[in-house]
Amino acid sequence: MKREQHNLIAGLDIGTSAIRLAVGQLVAHEESDREIELQILGAAEAPSVGVHKGIISSIEDVVSSISVCLENAERMVGVPLNSAWVGISGLHIISQNTKGVVAVSKADNEISEEDVARSIEASRAIATPLNYEVLHVLPKSFSIDGQGKIKDPVGMTGIRLEVDAQIILGSSSQIKNLTKAVYRTGLNIEDLVLSVLATAEAVLTPRQQEVGVAVVNIGVSTTSLAVFEEGDIIHTAILPIGSEHITNDIAIGLRTTIDIAEAVKIEHGDCSTAEISKREEIDLFDVGAPEHEMVKKQYISEIISARVEEILQKIDQELQKIKRSGLLPSGVVLTGGGAKLPGLIEMAKRQLRLPVVLGYPLNVMSVTDKVNDLSFSTAVGLVKWGSNMQGRNHVSSGRERGGTMHKMNLASGQIKKWIKTLIP
Repeated sequence: MKREQHNLIAGLDIGTSAIRLAVGQLVAHEESDREIELQILGAAEAPSVGVHKGIISSIEDVVSSISVCLENAERMVGVPLNSAWVGISGLHIISQNTKGVVAVSKADNEISEEDVARSIEASRAIATPLNYEVLHVLPKSFSIDGQGKIKDPVGMTGIRLEVDAQIILGSSSQIKNLTKAVYRTGLNIEDLVLSVLATAEAVLTPRQQEVGVAVVNIGVSTTSLAVFEEGDIIHTAILPIGSEHITNDIAIGLRTTIDIAEAVKIEHGDCSTAEISKREEIDLFDVGAPEHEMVKKQYISEIISARVEEILQKIDQELQKIKRSGLLPSGVVLTGGGAKLPGLIEMAKRQLRLPVVLGYPLNVMSVTDKVNDLSFSTAVGLVKWGSNMQGRNHVSSGRERGGTMHKMNLASGQIKKWIKTLIP
């Protein structure tokens, strides 16, 4: 199958433990009612070196890791990749609420797309912390002459247009380090996207975003959270705790190495202590220990559940900040590699007092099973984000396609303008 390079959409997720790259393509379907749909053609991963808690600690190591992953992906799809949508995360990401006000420009006072864009641009004019850059401007709602809660003001009449927005900011130095590492592999960057927003694009339905839902991506060293209501994002947070903390606890509790603790977690880990027999034991020799050593499985489960409970408490604290604790009708969607832990769903339901499900990518055709791997939800989400951008070039009725993407696209990163100056 011959593929045109410019039709390929790549999503690059640079994580603490692994670099993941998904490649997709918009495919036209003559028989289907839908004009185009997204097909994932390949997904590759490689061990990540030089990344700590989502922050780059060695550019050379990251370049090598991305290059290995890129080669694997190119071998799968059969053509070289020119560019990618790149996810950005880490504890340096912060968000602020802001407002933007403009006067309606037309003489008949009808609000145009240009007025909306100007109001969003006006909301960017805030005093950002030193050495921080704006990644996203996410409009929540508009007001016309004081009348609020308006979702789409285009075509309405008024004199004064105001927007309530959330601004996502990232450390300038970290953004430059990330872009430099990607450019040195030969890839161009289509845009930088906050990873948890891309994840939400892949695993949430417009209905869930309308009713009220939280998407939680449990990574190796951080846990990312985004809360949606009435189709808008109302809160984002990145917590400095992840699945590696569970591994560390097991290593300390069993007085063993990190590698053996990781193997114990993957093969025998469980959050629910009640369902495990007190007599059930495992031999550490079976998971790579040099000597035979019997450990009670219930003891391992107690170690895991204590740390998972802490992660869930921190998630609930974030929901309490926005007065949504126990009050999201569509509940919580868990994704990321850390969400694979058995018993996590039941424990999360008890702790958060909400419906909880695992989040797999939706409405995506694929030739690879990795699409159904929770670890790949961000990479697939980045491809979906890019496909929504491309899809608007194919489909004229782009504004009817729902979700938060349209509003985000109105304010899509001006970052690309200055990123080009970073190319060595």
